Amino acid sequence: MIKVGIVGGAGYTAGELIRLVINHSKIELDFVYSTSNAGNYIYNVHQDLLGAIDLKFTATVNTEIGVLFLCLGHGHSKKFLEENQFSKTTKIIDLSNDFRLKKEAVFQGKEFVYGLPELQKNNIKNAHYIANPGCFATAIQLALLPLAKHNLLKSAVHINATTGATGAGVSPSNTTHFSWRDNNFSLYKAFTHQHLDEISESLLSLQKDFSEALFFIPNRGNFSRGIFASVYLDFDKSIEEAFQLFEDFYKEAPFTHISKIPVHLKQVVNTNNCFIHLEKHKGTLLITSVIDNLLKGASGQAIQNMNLIFGFKQTEGLHLKATSF
Repeated sequence: MIKVGIVGGAGYTAGELIRLVINHSKIELDFVYSTSNAGNYIYNVHQDLLGAIDLKFTATVNTEIGVLFLCLGHGHSKKFLEENQFSKTTKIIDLSNDFRLKKEAVFQGKEFVYGLPELQKNNIKNAHYIANPGCFATAIQLALLPLAKHNLLKSAVHINATTGATGAGVSPSNTTHFSWRDNNFSLYKAFTHQHLDEISESLLSLQKDFSEALFFIPNRGNFSRGIFASVYLDFDKSIEEAFQLFEDFYKEAPFTHISKIPVHLKQVVNTNNCFIHLEKHKGTLLITSVIDNLLKGASGQAIQNMNLIFGFKQTEGLHLKATSF
């Protein structure tokens, strides 16, 4: 059994990751690091795990583990790795944005591979260190990669995407507490969201001459989890050709599926799936992409990357099912 450590264990993504790890047949949870909760039972924080796990949070780490997952806030993974040296055989999967961009991918001699399996499967298989993609970035890239592969991004790309409250993390703020979020809707970071840079790098890796604008409006929804992304751009081929491009691109991707009917969030929440739907309106292609921000947008994708590294099936430990109500 491969021993696993999780750092930053009190947040939403860490909670999902713990659930996935303890139900994975080929790995074993060794420790969950959280200085603010050290000595406290994990099930006292992630309360659905009562009866499933008896470990306590710890303020120390085992540097000889097989896999380290970093679930720290953005900017904190680098600091943690500076202060804690792990075995050369330890695989590291970082869920923050610290190493996603090419200019930041090499750190202390460690080269982090961008961990979007639908784009980087072969590189991930040979990687030692993974930068897990952002949640918005995952949903939006999966909506655009098949077009970039065929040099079909020929106009500005317009993106409107809404995320649930868990996308903001577990720490409360003015825009996450119930009385503000309930029966409400708002946008933030219009045209400037930090995930735009990683999206652009991925598109350029497939379409070398891509230079069109990405106009991205991120929204806050009054639901707990999930991302619904609507993407549209000029497209001079038929809808049948569009479906064929997407189906061909994702034919070996076990979690990304193309739907002939409109998609919605309940289809994917609590799963590692991405569902995509296409519509053609005159000369415009509309692509809708839905994921669970905590799973395909974070912890589920991290497990998918780990599976690739160790030669397991991508679906190992990720046989999750959505609820229809």
